[in-house]
Amino acid sequence: MKVAVLGAGVVGTAAAYYLARDGHEVTVLERHETVARGTSYCNAGLVSPGDATAWASPAALKTFVRGIFRDDLGIKVRLRADPFFYLWSLRFLRQCTTARLRANTLVKLRMALYSRDCINALAEETGIAYDQRKKGIFYFWRSEQSFEHGARTYGFLGEHGLPIEVIDRNRIAEIEPGLAQAKDRIAGGIYSPIDQTGDSRQLAEKLAAYAADRLGVDFRFGTTVEGLDIEGDTVRAVRTSAGPVLADAIVLSMGPESGLLGRRYGIDLPVYPVKGYAATIPLEDEARGPTMGGADEDRLIGYSRLGNRLRVSSTAEFTGFDRTHAPRNFAAMFRTAHELFPGAFDEKKAELWAGLRPMMPSSVPVFGRARYRNLYLDTGHGHLGWTMACGSGKFVADLVAGRKPEIDPQGLLYRN
Repeated sequence: MKVAVLGAGVVGTAAAYYLARDGHEVTVLERHETVARGTSYCNAGLVSPGDATAWASPAALKTFVRGIFRDDLGIKVRLRADPFFYLWSLRFLRQCTTARLRANTLVKLRMALYSRDCINALAEETGIAYDQRKKGIFYFWRSEQSFEHGARTYGFLGEHGLPIEVIDRNRIAEIEPGLAQAKDRIAGGIYSPIDQTGDSRQLAEKLAAYAADRLGVDFRFGTTVEGLDIEGDTVRAVRTSAGPVLADAIVLSMGPESGLLGRRYGIDLPVYPVKGYAATIPLEDEARGPTMGGADEDRLIGYSRLGNRLRVSSTAEFTGFDRTHAPRNFAAMFRTAHELFPGAFDEKKAELWAGLRPMMPSSVPVFGRARYRNLYLDTGHGHLGWTMACGSGKFVADLVAGRKPEIDPQGLLYRN
């Protein structure tokens, strides 16, 4: 078939690769001048099934409300005249029960574990390198109270297929020598040995080049999706700034803009942008930096080692489609990074960035047909877009081909 993929982030690019590998004639439409210049440009770098716990929970409900009034939390809520935000918030609140937390987490974990296997198979098949490290990820807490609570949360993941090790501060220094100087600040943590790290932008750029050269994928950059031409229950073409693009199937992977397009055509797609900040810093002393990925769970800061660079990311800010940033937005992030890795970097050399995660109220992405028989969703990945990208692409390719997916689709398929 002729398949049009809307969006060339890491999610859309992965979908294009798997669709083209199936023999389809694939066209990717992207408003930016190249791949991965939106949400996929910069993130914590964590390919992390260990981070599969759904955001919506009884505890998150309290933090969400506190985020309206306080500016020093990892979650920040900027109230604005946006009715869709309030509708999204109501849906989010309905997900903040223990039952929904467990159900959503299990769906995310299933896709995250599958996707980790897919990205490794893809890298082996294509020979693509993306500053990947397969040393695991360390999730840690600073107080005994938060450590006990966190260990219970990760225990649930461990019971459902994620290998984990509960470790004390001395074991931490053995696994991650980069944290040896900061171990006294840490009460304990969880080590997930199958988690890994890598640069999503590198993967997307190299995969796009591979898909274009080897599989004939047509990437049309600088091309804005303006709408869909609908006839009955079928999308006949995608209207773009460069003219119509005819297609037998369309895959919607436009990140936070997916919800905007979907709602224009009667698709109930509650994807809302959640802003995050990230800094990429060259390591001045590589021996003082981390050797693997990690997350400071009390401060909601994630980091990874990408070659000779340190990537640090933080914050979930509800502020609409505002992508601006200022140095003050990174101050807490840098303070924490200096505490953990003293003498490793010079923050003045950092590349600063802010982007929008496409978040569903459940924090579970959505896939499959939506209202029209040939329109497929592959969106709403939230904070695990990098982790889930390759598994999502393969999953959607199976749906488009009419094959039974390799993983249980329960909880992943769209319902209008």
